[in-house]
Amino acid sequence: MPHPPHQSLQVAAVKSLQGPGARPSAVPQPRVPARAEDGPWHAEAVCRRDEAGLFFAPSKEPTAARLSREEAAKRVCARCPVMVACREHALLQPEPYGVWGGLTAAERRVVLARMRRRSAELRQAPGAGPIAAAG
Repeated sequence: MPHPPHQSLQVAAVKSLQGPGARPSAVPQPRVPARAEDGPWHAEAVCRRDEAGLFFAPSKEPTAARLSREEAAKRVCARCPVMVACREHALLQPEPYGVWGGLTAAERRVVLARMRRRSAELRQAPGAGPIAAAG
């Protein structure tokens, strides 16, 4: 099963940094997609044709450069036919780094926190039984 496009780029970047004599076991294995049906969307991702550096921050990147790079990555995501599937993948994993589905890691943390908060509110709401939920 193919891996998400960003992960393939990450693995390639790690391999290139390790040099030709590196052992294959030293390369981190990419994560398996969260759901079996996630596989096909990777092939349609627009970011497969773009530079990995656009989606992942280099170390010690200045704030202005990071914001500019993230905006450029989001523009790529905006024209991607599988942006929603990519975003769902990044939220389900959850992916801790990079721009996925048009959201930065910080934006995904906010979305996940809101989802957790909303879920907790629904569980604690008085009369939140099956009849109230259907209503």
